[in-house]
Amino acid sequence: MISVHALSLTIGRTEILRNIEISFDAGKIHGLIGRNGSGKTMLMKCICGFVRPTAGTVTVAGKQIGRDCDFPDSMGIIIETPGFIPYYSGYRNLRLLAGLNRKIGREEIRKTMQTVGLDPDLKRHVRKYSLGMRQRLGLAQAIMENPDLLILDEPMNGLDKEGVSDMRRYLLDLRSQGKTILIASHSAEDIAVLFDTVCEMDKGVLTQQA
Repeated sequence: MISVHALSLTIGRTEILRNIEISFDAGKIHGLIGRNGSGKTMLMKCICGFVRPTAGTVTVAGKQIGRDCDFPDSMGIIIETPGFIPYYSGYRNLRLLAGLNRKIGREEIRKTMQTVGLDPDLKRHVRKYSLGMRQRLGLAQAIMENPDLLILDEPMNGLDKEGVSDMRRYLLDLRSQGKTILIASHSAEDIAVLFDTVCEMDKGVLTQQA
């Protein structure tokens, strides 16, 4: 699903990523681990097409990002803090986003919100959501159009124990449906429970662990 070849990224005089060479197979959950500032988020941004590398290529589902397409097709994303219009409800935010591609309607949005543990009829504005509710809404945004690929940067942030358990169960269900999922995480339990492969990043260098 994803092939990264000889990818490097330098911003100013700072080397962010150094000669990354990795492939991620379809239908698996792949884990990226490493300390804050190790380069995990920037690698994800390069895969998504948000940042163009200084050197090297990223190919997703057979298309080279920046040459064949600007962004991968059929992709759902949570990178850093999910951003929503603060004075809209969660449902209204998702309706607005769904209107951009016009792939899904009201029932799909409602069902997705219920799947991640949110009430689509809740009128509360997103600015009054807890951090955990925002994360759930972010996941709903990422999966509502049924993408083949999910790129999730620390998706468990802000979730309580029950929320983490729900999230893991749902991600495993998505894998069983054949989805490809790339997750950045600090959690040893995520490594044990979720990941089919694990890669570690340190100072912009990627090492495959398993």
